[in-house]
Amino acid sequence: MLSWRVVIPFILTGSIWGSTWFVITGQIDGVPAAWSVFYRFALATPALFLVAYVMKRRLRLTRKEHMLAALVGIFQFSGNFLFVYHAELYVTSGIVAMMFGLLMVPNAIFGRLFLGEKVQGGFLIGSAIAIVGVSSLLLHEWQANPDAGVIGGNVGLGIFLALLGILAASFANVVQANPTGRAVPMVSLLAWAMLYGTLFDLGFALLTAGPPPFPTETNFWLGIVYLALIGSVITFPLHYNLVREIGAGRTAYNSILTISVAMLISTVFEGYEWNWLTLAGMVLAVVGMVLALRAKQTR
Repeated sequence: MLSWRVVIPFILTGSIWGSTWFVITGQIDGVPAAWSVFYRFALATPALFLVAYVMKRRLRLTRKEHMLAALVGIFQFSGNFLFVYHAELYVTSGIVAMMFGLLMVPNAIFGRLFLGEKVQGGFLIGSAIAIVGVSSLLLHEWQANPDAGVIGGNVGLGIFLALLGILAASFANVVQANPTGRAVPMVSLLAWAMLYGTLFDLGFALLTAGPPPFPTETNFWLGIVYLALIGSVITFPLHYNLVREIGAGRTAYNSILTISVAMLISTVFEGYEWNWLTLAGMVLAVVGMVLALRAKQTR
């Protein structure tokens, strides 16, 4: 865990992804979320193929490998991001990031189902504590939006969409680490997965949001560049290599750094208000995550 091959990707992915949650809010301000997701990956996909080419990684995949890439692409670069972008229409970016800190739970479950990783009791206890902490933050979010504080209201919808995004991301995290995925260079698998996901995003946007908009605001396109190149092309290969190096469960450690950065940004720029409930929730969530992730997963 202290190897530079682990520490550096942890710091980079955690810090960068911590900032992307807030950048996303600028991408859905007056622009359909589905089109923002498409624009992001329409730029990121050729850049990732270029990275694979420069690194001289094989880009020709077998039929089975293409099927895996399509599966990862639909769950990671379509389902995950479409749910997240739409969730941030209703819930502050820091809270969505905090919810994604619970990615370790479905990671562990799917890791058990698909990769045979065993989960120890300490993981379950820590996860339960973290869930209580995140639930406290969600309760505060609900109370802070009384007009939406009913079943089916906006906050509830945002929480539900975020949960679906977590499940989609977790499934992609774990399934790519199977024997078929491990036989493909990581950057090549991600490039093809991103291509398949982008094509799905295009179809979804056309069906649900109509013709593509072309915003004139410079900040929108600067955000697209940041999310595509820094938040996707750089971070996803690092992240998935971590999954292969130390497992899906342990990789979720960097969510603690991601959450810290995201909540700091949300406090400064979105006016997120802290009280005894949110402070206690934050402490419980982080402590629970640490306890859960300290419990080793074994095969």
